[in-house]
Amino acid sequence: MIDPLRHDTEVLALRALASCDPPVPELVEVEPGSILMSLMPGERLDSVAPQVRLNGLRASARLLRRLHAITPPRDLPRAPNDAAIIRRYRDAGGPPLPLSIPPSAGSSFCHGDWSDANILAIDGAVTAVVDWESAHVGDPLRELSRAAWAASRKDPRAFALMVEAYGADMAAVRAWSAIHAAELWLWFAEAGPPEYFEQLTLELKNWPAGQAAN
Repeated sequence: MIDPLRHDTEVLALRALASCDPPVPELVEVEPGSILMSLMPGERLDSVAPQVRLNGLRASARLLRRLHAITPPRDLPRAPNDAAIIRRYRDAGGPPLPLSIPPSAGSSFCHGDWSDANILAIDGAVTAVVDWESAHVGDPLRELSRAAWAASRKDPRAFALMVEAYGADMAAVRAWSAIHAAELWLWFAEAGPPEYFEQLTLELKNWPAGQAAN
């Protein structure tokens, strides 16, 4: 059974983006519990060669900035509750992290899961962004940071590359990294698989020196 909220969110986002950048699938038929949409060309960026992936991530960051400039639909859900994420993480006994909520950079139309798994490309040129069921109104730098941090776990070069292509301040974007780490740790703690959870726990225990933990 498809979650009704996620179903309705995806429909709302795709309708709002039908004539805008980034390129998205076209809605063909919408029914309760199902969405039929057009097939988009390209390969997922998580399945291509490393340099092609980096080229695609760079292009995707420019598209992300354009998304953040679009007026979001009125009924789009609100942003994740970062205070609750921090509280849950500490209550669950996660490794010490420098957890604090950075100053707001405003509210924008956000995809919610901007990642190499949801970006299609041909030779590094983005052909579609898919899976809009987590779209929301949120902080644009938080979303950029989440995308760049997740991409950098596979290739450390991706963080700076995406931030520079977007045109954001590096320090302001990095300030969100610990919250994304805590959010991912909670997800693995609840959903597994155990080996990923164990690996991430080890990574967080060795959080980069010079960043105070609390």
